[in-house]
Amino acid sequence: MEYRRLGKSGLPVSALSYGSWVTFSHQLAVDAALETMSAAYEAGVNFFDNAEVYASGQSETIMGEALRKAGWRRDTYSVSSKVMWGAVENPLPTQRGLHRKHVFEACHDAMRRLQVDYLDLYFCHRPDIHVPMEEIVRTMSILIEQGKVLYWGTSQWSAQQLTEAYGVARQYNLIPPTMEQPEYNMFTRDKVEVEFAPLYELMGLGTTIWSPLYYGVLTGKYNNGIPANSRATLPGYEWMAEIIESEEGQRRIAKVRELTAIADGLGTTMARLALAWCLKNPRVSTVIMGASRVEQVRDNLQALDLVPQLTDDVMASIEEVLGNKPKPPEEY
Repeated sequence: MEYRRLGKSGLPVSALSYGSWVTFSHQLAVDAALETMSAAYEAGVNFFDNAEVYASGQSETIMGEALRKAGWRRDTYSVSSKVMWGAVENPLPTQRGLHRKHVFEACHDAMRRLQVDYLDLYFCHRPDIHVPMEEIVRTMSILIEQGKVLYWGTSQWSAQQLTEAYGVARQYNLIPPTMEQPEYNMFTRDKVEVEFAPLYELMGLGTTIWSPLYYGVLTGKYNNGIPANSRATLPGYEWMAEIIESEEGQRRIAKVRELTAIADGLGTTMARLALAWCLKNPRVSTVIMGASRVEQVRDNLQALDLVPQLTDDVMASIEEVLGNKPKPPEEY
């Protein structure tokens, strides 16, 4: 396993990490989660990502049970949560948002569900325009000072919002965000590659990226239509089918077919190529993989061995297919 620093912090995180969005029944899910998490952990994965809103808190409960059963030393892994949407269906105003009351109570609830004494990483899960930035930054700083959180960050914030948070922290001698969790993959690039470019040095920003496989499209499994029993056919995932079947979705699948030929030429799979492409970016601290089976975990982990094969020529071939390389920010 390769380990990278979380931005300019001292925390080493595995280049590939494990994310959970569990929606099936509790007992079955705990066993499945333990099996897949153990496969990841045994391969060197040391970061496990979660959020209060996933399955209305059930995802954290399942991961917490799996961590308890695994019995790993607490100093061998990092676990995260995200706060914003609440952990119940149809939350009341005090049960969602980034106001101090919800953030404090959500932190305690996340620790209880995950069965840990502190959260290594705690993310503001989307911005909250109704809460002053000073309140958000001060609340997170207090949680760190109390030892309930080690590092705080954001998810899906803009560079402007991150810069405001950083400025507020410096103005009031508070703790700025350490990391951002953006979507990043072959089809979603601008934020990580362009918008955040000034922040990596200014703030020492780390990134824990999600959706490296673009909702499964970059695995190639939708190259010939939506297979029966795939996630896109399940109730509640109609949005995924819309992404795949839309005009833009079909254009992207056509590109995946071309990219699959490049993967074949490298003797690998499309999924591994997509993961390795993300890992190739030195601004990526860790790539969050979502796997529901041990076989998926082990297959995804092989992307680490593929990164050295992504030579300049291979990357140029990929760029030619994608045709979406962002224009770099102007330098004066």
